[in-house]
Amino acid sequence: MEFSSSRARLRQARLAGDRRELYPHSLQFYLEPPTESISLVEFESFAVDRLKLLKVVENLGVSYMRGNDVYKTKLEGELRRLKFPYKALAEDDYEARRKDHISHFILRLAYCQSEDLRRWFLQQEMDLLRYRFNELTDNLRQKFLEHVNLSFEAISEDMKNELANELLTSTPGFSMAKVKEQIFYKVGLADAVDLFRARKVFIKDGFAYVPLKDIDAIVLSNYRTKLSKALALTARSLPSIQSDERLQPLLNHLSHSYVGPDYSVQKNTGKISLDQVDALSVKSFPLCMRQLHRALRDNHHLRHGGRMQYGLFLKGIGLTLEQALEFWKKEFIRGKVDADKFDKGYAYSIRHSYGKEGKRTDYTPYSCMKIIMSNPPSQGDYHGCPFRHSDPELLKQKLQSYKIPPSGITQIMELVKGMHYQLACQKYFELTHYVDDIGFSLNHPNQYFTESQRLLNGGRELKKEISNSGNSQQKNNSQEGMNSNSTPTSSKAAADAELEGLDEYFAED
Repeated sequence: MEFSSSRARLRQARLAGDRRELYPHSLQFYLEPPTESISLVEFESFAVDRLKLLKVVENLGVSYMRGNDVYKTKLEGELRRLKFPYKALAEDDYEARRKDHISHFILRLAYCQSEDLRRWFLQQEMDLLRYRFNELTDNLRQKFLEHVNLSFEAISEDMKNELANELLTSTPGFSMAKVKEQIFYKVGLADAVDLFRARKVFIKDGFAYVPLKDIDAIVLSNYRTKLSKALALTARSLPSIQSDERLQPLLNHLSHSYVGPDYSVQKNTGKISLDQVDALSVKSFPLCMRQLHRALRDNHHLRHGGRMQYGLFLKGIGLTLEQALEFWKKEFIRGKVDADKFDKGYAYSIRHSYGKEGKRTDYTPYSCMKIIMSNPPSQGDYHGCPFRHSDPELLKQKLQSYKIPPSGITQIMELVKGMHYQLACQKYFELTHYVDDIGFSLNHPNQYFTESQRLLNGGRELKKEISNSGNSQQKNNSQEGMNSNSTPTSSKAAADAELEGLDEYFAED
């Protein structure tokens, strides 16, 4: 693997000839994989940046109508920030095009490993291509179509005037003025079958006359076919990649990757009292942690998957080691675990999760992606993501019990149906905090808590509130009973080391 600086790479490019010929357009179908050598650092950096971009694409696609001004402004801003191509041929953006090319193929390797991953990657890449294609000028759009062997010819003004009446009657929603200003493409009928079946285009002599507003549908259909096939072929080649001990850990990490702040070191440590936890679980916990807290209070026990997920979350919101030991012990001895058994069987694992035993690793609270993608709950478990792992009817009943309005439940269930689990949680945040737009992408349960507290406290830092906390606890227990930008871990090796031994310590039920 070659390690080289950006300046050295450009110098090598000049020696090898003008490598900008590799990327004649800022947009491509990613038909040819990159062949150059890159460092592992650059490999991961490119992949993480593209993953951040695709997460934004997903969030914007649900939050806004695709193609409106807000959608385009926000997406262009993200492309600029992450240094991906955003204006075709407007500047010398070789490095941006190179990054775009290489990062696509890295994530293709990471996201070909299951049907869910392939489906998500395909959808986000298609939305990204749609935006970038529609931002091209007329001239560049024509060049791109020729570059990807979709040589659709824009008809002349004379021909458009000659066919104006036919185009008007055959194109739904068009007025004559709209026909006059719209560009029409002459497309082979085989490429416009879907538009023809929907009676959206004028047909003459075996050609469809497609308006610019619909040409992207043909381009995207072609791209979807090519990328779907490429993902299937890539999946078949995985065994050879899995034998590479450098790449496979990185690829596995990327497909479960969280790209937000690290909550392993919490600045609020010690600012939360145990008396506040019940009240906070109602107003500031995400649904996954609220569910775990309620199960713990009801059953006085959680199985190891729940203890890992909830225990590290509590650590992240500010519970000290001493508080954690007291919290879990008080609850467990109310059930079938006596104090001696707790000290022998459970206390060590809690100290271990705080980095005070074993390898003394500072364990990181689970991100949304990790909760969604790994260790699904079985019968008797309460961990996992309720939006991903709960039966839809049971989820709906839970939301109703938490007084979510029917219209809000419908919105959440639509997002769940579309497998937008983090966006469903984001909608839950908006509905429970009475805001229309939270203004951030939700990627972590501890992020949910932090943003909730910031909102509820008017932007102020979390402050320790001990007075009247007992009354608050009693009130919220009653209510609950009635209602019943940094980077991820630099390599998967570190993540593996972090989890090594922790499952074993938490495994005793």
